[in-house]
Amino acid sequence: MAGRKRHSAEDIVRKLRRADELAATGQTGEQIAADLGVSAATLYNWRRQFGGVDTDAAKELKELREQNARLERLLADAELEKDVLREIAKGKW
Repeated sequence: MAGRKRHSAEDIVRKLRRADELAATGQTGEQIAADLGVSAATLYNWRRQFGGVDTDAAKELKELREQNARLERLLADAELEKDVLREIAKGKW
């Protein structure tokens, strides 16, 4: 089984454009996915996330999602620390 490959936002947009070209020639979704070297499910998810987006916007979107995930982790850590401090202040520790 092959390892998992991470595609950059530019690669995803480029492959989606190529998929549109192949779809115009009448190929099926499975054939298009095989030509692009990804699964049909991956192609579907890419279309859902990056459909109709140019390369720069896709790159920015991906960076914003990564930043948002990092901030959510930081917030969760801060909330956990705050809960622990509340418990200590109540004298239940």
